[in-house]
Amino acid sequence: MRFTVLGGCGAWPAAGQACSGYVIEEEGFLIYVDPGYATLPRLLERWPAGEVDAVLVTHGHPDHCADLNPLLRARALAGRPVPPLPVHAPPGALDAVLALDDRRMLAGGFVAHELAPGVPRHLGPFRLDPFDLPHHVPNAGLRLSAGDRVIAYTGDTGPSGSLMALAKDADLLVAEATYPERVPDEDAPYLSSALDAGRTAASAGAARLLLTHLWPDTAPEPALEAAATSYDGPLALASAGVTVDLP
Repeated sequence: MRFTVLGGCGAWPAAGQACSGYVIEEEGFLIYVDPGYATLPRLLERWPAGEVDAVLVTHGHPDHCADLNPLLRARALAGRPVPPLPVHAPPGALDAVLALDDRRMLAGGFVAHELAPGVPRHLGPFRLDPFDLPHHVPNAGLRLSAGDRVIAYTGDTGPSGSLMALAKDADLLVAEATYPERVPDEDAPYLSSALDAGRTAASAGAARLLLTHLWPDTAPEPALEAAATSYDGPLALASAGVTVDLP
């Protein structure tokens, strides 16, 4: 299983960067996770749009799903027939991005599937277990497994007991860390810090931790240092181009 970072900025893409976006591959099956702002051009540097087998969207904020629109356009308008693209997201999460185009233009280009916590599904060689995690809008934590290898991704989330089940014994935990140590009071129920991410990884027994969704143009060192106060495993920032192989 291979995990590739396309971008990891929160809110908007800093100059030369991209928002949340990841590719997970196994046995030739490719999943595009959270097609946030500016992630599609990075994906297209390595894979044609028609090679994407499924899309997972954790929630409906545009820094996690805006590039679904150009992905669907690239598949529908390129003149090369491709099968309808399965797109999995929480209820209502796709409404705004799908409204950007007349649905007739993209008709037949995708099939939308609603994620429900506690209802696993299979995507190619992967098993997907979604978790309901607290954010300003419905947010699905994603646990993807293939064989005995597990990748867990929080999307954007505040504190939740479900984080332990999501991340338990994961080979890789990709955790939102918008702030280094303290989340402002008004966002505390809905967002996390790097300190929180480190504690979650340590408590859940995650083998590796990638911090993502840092505020744009902030230095990574405070976040990495905060996470390392409680987590002593391999730790890095989800920067564009970072690849993690899980043999």
